[in-house]
Amino acid sequence: MQITAAVAREKGGAFSLETLELEEPRAGEVLVRVVATGVCHTDMVVRDGHLPTPMPVVLGHEGSGVVEKVGAGVSKVAVGDHVVMTFNSCGHCPSCAEHEPAYCHEFFPRNFFGTRADGSSALSRDGEVVHGNFFGQSSFASHAICHQQNVVKVPKDADLALLGPLACGIQTGAGAVINALQLKAGKSFVVFGAGSVGLSALMAAKAKGAAQLVAVDTNDDRLAFAKTIGATHTFNPLRDDVVAALLAITGYGIDYAVDTTGIPAVMRNAVMSLAPRGTCGILGASPMGTELSLDEVHFMSGGRRLVGIVEGSANPDEFIPQLIEMYRRGDFPFDRMVRFYPFNEINAAIHDSETGKSIKPIVRIG
Repeated sequence: MQITAAVAREKGGAFSLETLELEEPRAGEVLVRVVATGVCHTDMVVRDGHLPTPMPVVLGHEGSGVVEKVGAGVSKVAVGDHVVMTFNSCGHCPSCAEHEPAYCHEFFPRNFFGTRADGSSALSRDGEVVHGNFFGQSSFASHAICHQQNVVKVPKDADLALLGPLACGIQTGAGAVINALQLKAGKSFVVFGAGSVGLSALMAAKAKGAAQLVAVDTNDDRLAFAKTIGATHTFNPLRDDVVAALLAITGYGIDYAVDTTGIPAVMRNAVMSLAPRGTCGILGASPMGTELSLDEVHFMSGGRRLVGIVEGSANPDEFIPQLIEMYRRGDFPFDRMVRFYPFNEINAAIHDSETGKSIKPIVRIG
């Protein structure tokens, strides 16, 4: 079938809307008519050539839509179901077998290599191969082929256009707090980086009953927004001695810290702000080869912990419905971060995300 897709053709270049050919779904695959797709920082990282995804390629990995066809062997969803498309996983490695798909042993090839496992792509243009299968979906398009493994059925009475970002960015922030850190009520929490991932983490920490909720960012507008969703303290490192300020809040440091920036100096500050037995989660992606330096005596003597977290350590089949229910109860108002754009303004959506004008852009496609 012919579809419309936003294609990345050159490093750092704008996306072009093109007519492509899309194959029929194979065994285990699902054809989804895309309703909307969130714009995530990872899309920009790949567009800029920082990860090994070949071009030309259709990106997009926070898609929501309606199932139009299913391949042989698919029983998880049926035609007409409303779905969210999340990250892909193999389903059979040790991590997947223990219901930890975010740490799939094949995470990189399944999500970043731009092809199916057999090296093929479902996308083409006049005989030219266009890479797809980005995060098992490539949802910057009117239609996407995903997999039974990475499609999540959602209630039909939920706002489908709103749900796509639950697949990655919002799942990452909220899941870090709920699944990975397992934050306990009454404890203190700080997030370094108040983008959509960090603010999702802040909302989740509030929902879990954190006593002190702190946001750190250089963007004062983001800090002001953080206060509207529950932040008790905000700090701007351009003005504030952040570590000293965080230590002063409780007198001994913060119980849980999350870094979404991927900047070594910021990650070090996050660890230095921890109370004895405190835990810091690293969510932000850094360029390959980036190293982190810690004060070993401070780290070891206080029993502090540092943990890497991917996709919020989530099992999406369970966690995405949980986030939808939290939203319906009013405990997780992620919709307040969202701004919608029409498909033909996808480059504006990306620009507004990069410049901080929008916290979480969503592109309406269908």
